[in-house]
Formats: sequence, structure tokens, C-alpha cells
Amino acid sequence: MPFIHTYLPEATPATEREAIVQAIHQALVEGIGMPEDELFNMVTGYAPGQFAFSRSFNGVARSDAVVVVEITLRRGRSDAMKRALYAAIARNLQEMAHVAPADVFIFMHENDYSDWSVGHGRFAMALVQQVGAPG
Repeated sequence: MPFIHTYLPEATPATEREAIVQAIHQALVEGIGMPEDELFNMVTGYAPGQFAFSRSFNGVARSDAVVVVEITLRRGRSDAMKRALYAAIARNLQEMAHVAPADVFIFMHENDYSDWSVGHGRFAMALVQQVGAPG
């Protein structure tokens, strides 16, 4: 079960915010086999001046509308899966929410089942998990 934290300009309209959430979610469902009902995305808006970033780091020309996607999930995806996931997120954000691919910044934290409690304050491993691809 990935937990996503998306940071975007606070002036982003509600309809675009929802499109951003859905674009990321669709990439996770299709890219790593995450079940449809595993949608957990905390969206945080940032005001001008609250997010300092390089407009040219690594040769990428960024605008003022950078969208940061922070993904926390269980360990176990290959580098190839991550590359495909990042590409799918950027593609979906462009197609579904009109976010320029250069403005998509993604990073991932990996951990284990023992690092999660997803309800009732219980250890995630104690809860019944859906059978399916790693997610």
C-alpha cells in the first residue's frame, strides 16, 4: 500500500488537484499492480516562496509550477519497475492534468510491513491483505 504525498502550487484549482491525484493513482495501479482501492494521497499546496528549487538542476528547465510526488511503499520493486512508474506518472500528469513533464519531481522511500499501521492502530501484517501483485 503506497502512501503518496503530493506537493503543488497552492493556486492549483480543485479540479486540477483531483486530476493530479488520479493521474498518479492510475500510474500506480497500472505500473505496479496496486489495487484500485489503495488510494492514499496527501495533497499539500505551497505558496510562492515556500518551495525553493533549482530551475535548471540536471539540465531540466522547470517553471514555477513544480509538482513533487513523494512515494512511500514496501520494498521490492526493481529499478526497471521504478523507471517505468516514474515515466507513467509524468505521462499521466501531462495528459490528465496538463503538468509539464519537466515540472514533475518524484522520489521514493521504501520500507517493510513492520513500518506500517493502516487501521485500528494494529501492525499492518496483522490485517488481512489483498492477494495480488506487490503493492
